[in-house]
Amino acid sequence: MARGQSEALMPMIQDCLAEAGLAWEQIELVGVGVGPGTFTGIRIGLAAARGIALAGKIPLAGVTSCESVAHAVPEAERQGRIILAAIDGKRADLFVQPFSEDLIPLAEPQALMPEDAAKLATGQAILCGDAAHRLAEALPGATLASSQPEPDACVIARLAEAKWQAGTALPATPLYLRPPDVTLPS
Repeated sequence: MARGQSEALMPMIQDCLAEAGLAWEQIELVGVGVGPGTFTGIRIGLAAARGIALAGKIPLAGVTSCESVAHAVPEAERQGRIILAAIDGKRADLFVQPFSEDLIPLAEPQALMPEDAAKLATGQAILCGDAAHRLAEALPGATLASSQPEPDACVIARLAEAKWQAGTALPATPLYLRPPDVTLPS
């Protein structure tokens, strides 16, 4: 959505609960994407997740956008390849993180220009995320993943639960890789 996310999010969550036949009281853990991504999108998602967790007195587990898109790449496509998750930061640079074929992070998420991000591929690469096509221009031998490019709520939920159980969940704080686009007036 280009606009209106904050108004649409809670009704969408209510619809998902109804479709699953669940009540708010049955939620035991809230998983949330912490970024990197657009400032507004991250803030809206985190605010809603924090509100749900606070109201229900339930734990909150953060997952990065890069992790969620990398984990959505089918296992058969990952074999023998480095996975480069690329998230569109709405500027010239991309938010990028490399993963092994077993989905182990090889570096922290970074804000990089496409040509610099391409250097993270030390062998055959598969590209995922909403900026994968931009990264493909700088890495011609790479393959685009067949998975959807945006972080998937189901993947975030599974990762959040696994990370919560393992004690490795991220805090529900935004993962910003660069300063905001706006400045205060002088």
